[in-house]
Amino acid sequence: MLPAGLQLPQSQSSITYSKVLVVEGHDAFQFFKALLRHLGLLDKIEIRNSGGVGDIPTYLETLVDTPGFDRVISLGIVRDAEDNAGSAFQSVCSGLKQAKLSAPQRVTEIADGTPKVSVFILPDCVNPGMLEMLCLQAVNADPAIFCVEQYFQCLQRQGVTLPGNISKAQVHTFLSSRAKPNLLLGQAAHEGYWPWDNPAFDSVKQFLTSL
Repeated sequence: MLPAGLQLPQSQSSITYSKVLVVEGHDAFQFFKALLRHLGLLDKIEIRNSGGVGDIPTYLETLVDTPGFDRVISLGIVRDAEDNAGSAFQSVCSGLKQAKLSAPQRVTEIADGTPKVSVFILPDCVNPGMLEMLCLQAVNADPAIFCVEQYFQCLQRQGVTLPGNISKAQVHTFLSSRAKPNLLLGQAAHEGYWPWDNPAFDSVKQFLTSL
């Protein structure tokens, strides 16, 4: 079990484990909690919620002042690429340097230091996007995806303005096809709705196991 309270944004409760994973937002927190449990790493890697999009750089300064950080030997950071994976990576690296932490030269590369540091940019460290896109890739062969695509095509034919974030909308639509249709992305991870053995998750699983 993870120490209590860490799902709260920018928690300053004492760090318990020697490996820390920083993610952005409650959905990501729950998603990675479920994935770490699947990998058997939930009792080895402590997850910290930095808050919303763009909060990681400022949160890192808070993290280094958190009790127990002196025991951390490995720090992993995951954030969405949004429009540009390269810009997202540089933003994280700027935050690392501002917090006087080691910054890797390239995404997923491990920067030596105390702690060692590595960064993963969702969905795949290359393309623009976010966690939702990674999950959609993993369920691409699910029969419900055909219906999801048809739904949004129907909206367009009817002249309905599509949501600004189509990936988030597609995830919600896909999850409405499951036994529990009202779950958020992170909650769905705990229900097993994202197939961890799908190759879409291979890179992020490798990132976590290398921490």
